[in-house]
Amino acid sequence: MSETGPGAPLVDAAQARERVAAGAVLLDTRSPGGREKSGPIDGAIIVDRDNLDAEFGFDSPGRHAEVTSLDTPIVVICGSIAGSGPVAANLIARGFTDVVHVEGGAPAWHELDR
Repeated sequence: MSETGPGAPLVDAAQARERVAAGAVLLDTRSPGGREKSGPIDGAIIVDRDNLDAEFGFDSPGRHAEVTSLDTPIVVICGSIAGSGPVAANLIARGFTDVVHVEGGAPAWHELDR
């Protein structure tokens, strides 16, 4: 997947689910209140957008073991692209090569279950 300038590519919720089913790591960057409001997303790793150094630095003892390399496919979701976009762009700036975020965020993800 190619990088699209400073941001990350945007995919719809169905495409995001396909990527996760194929092995992408799903990162949920919503606040606790946001997760409570719209509900959890099964299989998602909860990420603190203000703590990305500790969570994604390969030399950090607190990093997510599921993210094994800069080529690990990653899907970032939030309540909207205003939340997921900056996190996805930050990961790309750190050298991650396969990062997308979800148009419509968690509401769009949950809509697929209805």
